[in-house]
Amino acid sequence: MPSGLFGIVHSNREDDKHWTKNCFNSSFPTALACYMMEHNMPAIYAKLAVVDNELKVVCEEISINELFNCGTLHPQDLDFHFESKFNPYQAYCIDAIDPIDLVVKDTSGNFLAPVEVKLTVLPTSATADRPEAEWASEIVVRTATTSYLALGVWDAVKDHRDRVRDIFEDVCGGIGSWTNDYEMAHKTASLRDALNVFEREFIDYQRPLVMQPIWKTRGQTPLLSDEAFDIVVWSNLAFSRLFIENEIKETMSRPMRATARMARCIWELSRSGRVRMEDIYRQMTFGQQNDKEANPAGKGWRKYISTDRVLHPIVPKTAIREILAPNYTEMLKPERRLDQTLYYDALFTAGNE
Repeated sequence: MPSGLFGIVHSNREDDKHWTKNCFNSSFPTALACYMMEHNMPAIYAKLAVVDNELKVVCEEISINELFNCGTLHPQDLDFHFESKFNPYQAYCIDAIDPIDLVVKDTSGNFLAPVEVKLTVLPTSATADRPEAEWASEIVVRTATTSYLALGVWDAVKDHRDRVRDIFEDVCGGIGSWTNDYEMAHKTASLRDALNVFEREFIDYQRPLVMQPIWKTRGQTPLLSDEAFDIVVWSNLAFSRLFIENEIKETMSRPMRATARMARCIWELSRSGRVRMEDIYRQMTFGQQNDKEANPAGKGWRKYISTDRVLHPIVPKTAIREILAPNYTEMLKPERRLDQTLYYDALFTAGNE
C-alpha cells in the first residue's frame, strides 16, 4: 500500500496527494471499494425497474467488479485516474468532454469505466433526531454527472439509433429555441414523457455510473457507528430519476433543465452521432447556477434507497485498520470547524469536572 490506501497501487495521484483535503474525498471511497471487492462484499445497487407497470428505482446488489467493469481483475491490476476524462466518450462530442471523478483503467491502459464519486454521511442533520429507521443521507446531482449520464446512455444504445430518434423526434424537432425559458417550461412535460418511453424500452441497457459511499455516525456526533461504511451504486437510468421525477413548474427549475438537457443530448446524438456539449450544458442555463441540477435529501433520498442496509452498513468500523495503513491518518489535515471544536471541547471539559 504505497499510497497508504487499500488497493490503490497504480494511480495518477502522487501518494501523499491522496490525503489532501480535496483528494481524500475520492481516494478514500476508491480504497473502500477495493476493500469490498477483495472481501466479496457487494454494494447496494439502485437501478431502474418496471414495477406494477410503473418505472421505479429498486435496490438490489452489485459487485464492485461490475461497477469498475473489470471482470476478474483485482485492485492491484487496476489503474485509478482521478479527475480525468473517459476518452471513449470523446468520440460522441465535437468539443472537449469534462473530466469525471474517477476513471478506471487496467494496467495496460485500457479504459474500463467512468465513475462519479459522492461521499456522504448518514444521517443528515435533518433526520438525525428521527427514529434510526428513518435516518437518511443526501446526494447532489451536478452538471458534470448528468453529461456523463447522457453520454453513457448513448454509448449503450447507439446501435438502435433509428428507434431512439423516433422516440424523441416529435417533441424535440418541434422546439424553436432550447434556451427560451417560456417555451422550454411548456415542453418539459413532453420531454419527460419521451424519456419515460425511452427508459422503459431500453431499461436493460442501464449501466452503473455513480458511487455513493456512506459513512454512518452515532446521530449527529462525529463518532462512527460500529456498522460504519457502505456503498450505494446508482445506475445511469436510476440516477436520472432524481431530476426527471421532479415537479413541472411554470418556469425552468434545475431538475427541469436537467431533464431537457438529457433529452436534447440523446436526440441530437441519434441524429448525427455527435453533439456539441457546450450548446447543451453551458448555454441552457435559464438563469440558474450551472453546477447543480438537484439535491435530494432526507425523505427524497430514502424514497429511492429503501434497503435495510441503511440501518446495517456492510463494512464494520474495524475495517479502517485495513483500509488505511498505520500512521497514515496523521497526514490528514481536516478543515478546523468551530462546531467540531466546540463538541470535543465540551466532552473534554465534562470529563475533567
